Amino acid sequence: MATSKSSTPEETRLDTHVDAPSTTAPGDGPADTTDPDERATSATPDKGAAAQAGHGTVNAVLPLPKKTTAKRAGKDRTETYTAVRPDGTEVTVERNIETGESSVKDG
Repeated sequence: MATSKSSTPEETRLDTHVDAPSTTAPGDGPADTTDPDERATSATPDKGAAAQAGHGTVNAVLPLPKKTTAKRAGKDRTETYTAVRPDGTEVTVERNIETGESSVKDG
């Protein structure tokens, strides 16, 4: 007897329909995605169409357009200040205002 290949995907992406269940990889939920740049928004599902097609659940999450990140021209702004560690050692902290990244330098 021939077996059919499962329609379960290896990766989860947000579906673009609202009249059938979401297609997800094993262990993922309806709004999960394996794409770190993919964003979701709630949507009004078409429960009637899903019910007529025999589906017990329906997708209610749609993907948003991908974010576009603007490239900054020029140098990042930084701030530098001194702080005291819990052991009393004074350190210099440098924080990048653009990215939020901080670094600590002794003395």
